[in-house]
Amino acid sequence: MIPLTLAEVAAACDGRLLAGGGDVVVDRVSTDSRTVMQGDLFIGLRGERFDGDRYAAAALKAGAAAVVVREQTAARLPKRAAKIVVDDGLVALGRLAGHVRGRAPARVVAITGSAGKTSTKDILAALLRPLAPIVATSGNFNNEVGVPLTLLEADAETRVVVTELAMRGRGQIAQLAKIARPDVGVITNVAPVHLELVGSVEDVAAAKAEIIAELAQGALVAPYDEPLLERHVRRFRGRLVTFGGRDADVHVVDAERRGARTHAVIDAFGRRAAFDFSFSGAHYLADALAALGAFVALGYALEEAKAGARAIVFSKLRGELSTLAGGGLLLNDAYNANPVSMVAALEHLVDVAEGRPALAVLGDMYELGPGAADYHREVGAEVARAGVRLVAVGELAREYLSGAAGERWYVTVEECLSALPDLFEPGSAVLVKASRALALERVAEAILERYGETD
Repeated sequence: MIPLTLAEVAAACDGRLLAGGGDVVVDRVSTDSRTVMQGDLFIGLRGERFDGDRYAAAALKAGAAAVVVREQTAARLPKRAAKIVVDDGLVALGRLAGHVRGRAPARVVAITGSAGKTSTKDILAALLRPLAPIVATSGNFNNEVGVPLTLLEADAETRVVVTELAMRGRGQIAQLAKIARPDVGVITNVAPVHLELVGSVEDVAAAKAEIIAELAQGALVAPYDEPLLERHVRRFRGRLVTFGGRDADVHVVDAERRGARTHAVIDAFGRRAAFDFSFSGAHYLADALAALGAFVALGYALEEAKAGARAIVFSKLRGELSTLAGGGLLLNDAYNANPVSMVAALEHLVDVAEGRPALAVLGDMYELGPGAADYHREVGAEVARAGVRLVAVGELAREYLSGAAGERWYVTVEECLSALPDLFEPGSAVLVKASRALALERVAEAILERYGETD
């Protein structure tokens, strides 16, 4: 973090400094007393099920230079302890992050979309690392807590911050973008996700497009010829960079999978370069186009991305490919799921199977609203058309069943785990994917533990 005095922190948070020297400098923020290090600034956050202020005393004991808490909490802490009193810790965190974002020399890229946000973030971060000091969203730090914490990691040496913006309803992307104030905004795609929270797919597009209003005269990277975004993009007055189709600013000229890697020739505004990406899967190549659009929008030449393209590592549970005994493969993509990402993962499975028996262990897709059953049936039909045997897990997952040979359905993950020895034959290619709340990665972990190839 950009070093700040406690007086500066208090002003940035719109708080009052009690005790402690205003000239004491802090350069690291923690919202978890268990991670506090000597000299940190601890900010107490409140949620439906927790109250971070309760741990302020523990943070001070662990060495925090000061704590940011509500007034009633400050009154219970040692008088000599440095305390910054605020009305709401979460609001204070966002204000502090916005202050640091304004003082840091880094440019900010903010990535949103229905699917592929994390993969696009991972790819862009990998492309940039050989060229400049960067900060990128870690894990699922993509909400009203994670985005500020990511921005607060920027220091005087940071040149680019790559943030991921998630949403649970209308207005949240706008809220996060107001804090991040991105120089480059990326919308990966629009798909039927969070329908229980926002309504229709058109509403999803409008929610994702909230990022546009915060770009001012920056650059917007958006999918080419996406009708759901058209009216929103039309109002943008900055630089538009499109990706995807052959007529897009950034598009694939030619591509082929080479084992676990992808060789592709990419065109960006008429300039071409050949890349050896360290991943397979057509959907990841689409994410790479979005990342390259942001890369070029930042002012880098297309050719400069080659080194980073060879060293892309995806976040955990995103398309992890492992070898199983007997020549089998495990594709662990269990972090999350929606109808679009499910079909993309199935295509990836069929591609890497290369003649192996293919099995898809698919769990519930959540937050799809009244049409949830239909979305599950459509995915089930895709599984049958692809000639992939299906194992469905979860209440909603029953709708995947199409009557194809070899189908199985288990109500719970535990039931599926109990049946694991009989699920698939050796040498199979297996996909595991579901919405995050189901924790279907437990099946992938059990498969790897039981059947993983050992040295």
